[in-house]
Amino acid sequence: MCASVFLGVPLFAQSHTSVSLDNQVYYILEQAEIRGLCSPLPGARPYTRGVVLEKINEILNSSKRLGAAERELLNQYLNKFSKPKSGIDWQRGAWHGETAVGKNDAPLSLNVGATADIEGSSGLYVSDDRYFGTEVWLGLYLNGDLGRHVSYDMGVEGGLIKAPRKHLGEYNTYYEGFPGEDETDSEFANKKIDVYSEPLTHFPYTYKKRWDSSVFYFNNLTGYDSWPDGFAGGYNLASEVTASFLENKVIARVGRISRDWGSTSFGSNLAFNQMARPFLGVEAEFFPVSWFGIASLTGTLEYSNLDGIKESPMTFQNAFSITMLQLRYKNYLFFDFVDAVVYPKRFELGYVIPVINSFFYQNNIGDFDNMAMSFNLKAQYPGVGNIWVSFFMDEMNFTNNLLTLDRQMFSWQGGSSLPLPILSFSSLKLSYTRISPYCYTHNRNYNPWYGDLRMETAYVNNGVGLGYYLPPNSDEILVQFKTAPVKSLITSLQYQMIRHGAVYGDGAVDGSHPLSELDPNGRGGNNPVLKRYFLRDGAYQWSHIVRVGAEWNLPTLPVSLIGEVGTVLSYFTNIREQANVTGKPHDYSRVDTAEYPQSTGFVVKVGVRVFSH
Repeated sequence: MCASVFLGVPLFAQSHTSVSLDNQVYYILEQAEIRGLCSPLPGARPYTRGVVLEKINEILNSSKRLGAAERELLNQYLNKFSKPKSGIDWQRGAWHGETAVGKNDAPLSLNVGATADIEGSSGLYVSDDRYFGTEVWLGLYLNGDLGRHVSYDMGVEGGLIKAPRKHLGEYNTYYEGFPGEDETDSEFANKKIDVYSEPLTHFPYTYKKRWDSSVFYFNNLTGYDSWPDGFAGGYNLASEVTASFLENKVIARVGRISRDWGSTSFGSNLAFNQMARPFLGVEAEFFPVSWFGIASLTGTLEYSNLDGIKESPMTFQNAFSITMLQLRYKNYLFFDFVDAVVYPKRFELGYVIPVINSFFYQNNIGDFDNMAMSFNLKAQYPGVGNIWVSFFMDEMNFTNNLLTLDRQMFSWQGGSSLPLPILSFSSLKLSYTRISPYCYTHNRNYNPWYGDLRMETAYVNNGVGLGYYLPPNSDEILVQFKTAPVKSLITSLQYQMIRHGAVYGDGAVDGSHPLSELDPNGRGGNNPVLKRYFLRDGAYQWSHIVRVGAEWNLPTLPVSLIGEVGTVLSYFTNIREQANVTGKPHDYSRVDTAEYPQSTGFVVKVGVRVFSH
């Protein structure tokens, strides 16, 4: 069983700083777009507060198809994101001061405040054990406006964290056919890494670590440890300066925040997903006309602490550039083209300036970097629903074996979101996602800028994928029902089936870990070792997840009540092993061994947020 409690004060900003991706307003706006209650939304998130206010006002002023509860819910968000009153604002939990300067009375404002979040959690697993975790975060912030077009937000948090996991074994990051794999002195020597379970007090693939860099155990504050399996301290930095011009048609930002890019359903994007860890970047959005827009970002990725603050980043010093072209036909047809690259740090003009395709530009400067392209196509009929398909391509070879070789690193997704004529802001979302082996990974290469070091250029930031939240060599069926049955309350019911190749043990499947590396000298041909056989080439974990959640913003009070309850049924199949026993080549029966056990877990979370953003 799991319980959690949250207490918080928001990092609320002014008109041009971003709205946190955790805010339920993104779901409300998406449902309004599907129903045709507002003009098409930008594909690059987070939105500024000015954009959110503009869309809410558009919905309220132009539509007669809103129910009473829907109007009240929208008005609550309108009040939440509007300008605060001067002095101490107890509804927001901060002090606000403002003055006007210059001929045009340009506003200069300052908000000063503190934040606090407290979470306690636990999980009960049948035939295993109980696990308990906690997170306590305290923060300080300054934010406000610098005139009518520029806003700023500077914040720092310190926290106490415990997120228990279980050690599962070791994983060989190199493909098993790597030359010299058994030679410890070879440049291709095996790299073994420890493999751990997902945090056991959270649902699989939902935990987003909040600390930056390292955690610090109190008995060794100079240790720079990688994970808080016991009580440890940590910090995070989240700041930005954002400018908006021409009625939000031009937006520029420098900041360290989370992002989600794409016109598919919120949280479903394959190229740049909200579950990715934040990093510092410079970005811009430009919508010159209603049917076309462009967004571009360049930033510095952060290493995953596996071997310490000195050793881990030695071979991970990467930058990331991404450009997205957005085409719209009214509220009916949406198309995104995404061009992205992970590259060892250097000032590479072809990646930084979004006027040339990075995927092909690499051919002009040498094959050192990790290139990717992605496409989203969404068709929508307002009031009826939408359907979308997405394709993410990570360094494919266009050969006759386009769909069978491990060398073809790609992901794809199909989904649909349907508004329901019951209750308010109700919807049914269905999607299938397939992540191929080695997708989001990359082998280490020598680079002219780093001498004898082989640099890692996987499509990850701080050990977490920049794209979809599932690891390589996995798939997912998702069914989600979400609704706002009464004002201030948003509830959801969700089912997932996730299958993923094992990354440890005798049945480990190559290409199933974000740090997997495919042999660069053996990427083609008809060698059966280099072909993918999903579910048939080793052990695969099957997870069936059912959960119910709710968030209730108490009327007239700066308090939110949060609850979630669910169960996780997990087991493994190993066709290769079963075929040797039963003689059946496609035996999907379960295995239950000490190495690959069956598991049933129960998770419950209950919380309170005060002054939530």
